[in-house]
Amino acid sequence: MEFRLNRRQLVGGLATAAALAPLASRAAEVLRFSAIPDEDATKLMGRFTKVAEYLSDKLGVPVEFVPVKSYPAAVVAFRNDQIQLAWFGGLSGVQARLALPGSVAIAQGEEDARFVSYFIANKATGLTEGPDFPMAAKGRSFTFGAKTSTSGRLMPEYEIRRNTGVAPEEFFSRVGFSGDHTKTVELVQSGAYEIGAVNFTAYDDMVAKGQVDPAEVPVIWRTPAYPDYNFTLRGDADEKFGAGFTERLTTAILGMDDPEILGAFPRSRFIAASNADYQPIEEVARQLDLLD
Repeated sequence: MEFRLNRRQLVGGLATAAALAPLASRAAEVLRFSAIPDEDATKLMGRFTKVAEYLSDKLGVPVEFVPVKSYPAAVVAFRNDQIQLAWFGGLSGVQARLALPGSVAIAQGEEDARFVSYFIANKATGLTEGPDFPMAAKGRSFTFGAKTSTSGRLMPEYEIRRNTGVAPEEFFSRVGFSGDHTKTVELVQSGAYEIGAVNFTAYDDMVAKGQVDPAEVPVIWRTPAYPDYNFTLRGDADEKFGAGFTERLTTAILGMDDPEILGAFPRSRFIAASNADYQPIEEVARQLDLLD
């Protein structure tokens, strides 16, 4: 039996196909997210794969965690639409939003509203904790974390300059960059560096897991509080994933209450955030000439 389409049927069919095409494309869209590599890459995969599964279930769209090799790589991937959502630090979040206007910080951990960095020391230094900046650290070796880390470099350097009146290279005998918080703790613990600056949640988590002995690597000072980590989303998310997607994603993140998932960050819970919350970070970054 021969089957033919008349002109009206053909035109109608093409019109229907054209109307359905955007929906099919949208249904196939994958939300890709990443996180700054503030810890070993293998650990990051384990931490954030469960987060991807949670978001996929809540949003009804495929969600995939995409690891990146460095803080700058996370910003580039975000700008180039290789990822649409990222768990940034304060500074990398500012960099990403400046690189892609319209992008928004949508959530932060409750701890991130008032984050602090620890200055830690090898026990052999004899340095102990006090309320004032440890001027006795002068002439010691010191390591930051990653070069564009908020808690591992930006705010510690700002406080060093503010309290000593000189650059870190002038105050310490030797200054290095470990690359991430875990390595900072390991380098100070081994004695490769006498002092280091580290994210307080990373250090506390390592202590809780028995990975570092606070008697061997004590905290000697805590910086004043500042805003830090955040979930930042591309401004074209609603266009790509459907109207109201930004709101639905924000609700899903704020609703995370599984201890295992929260432990991936680690955070006690998430609260709403906005770009304005990170204005102080942008101002400090400009003072230290860390923004283009």
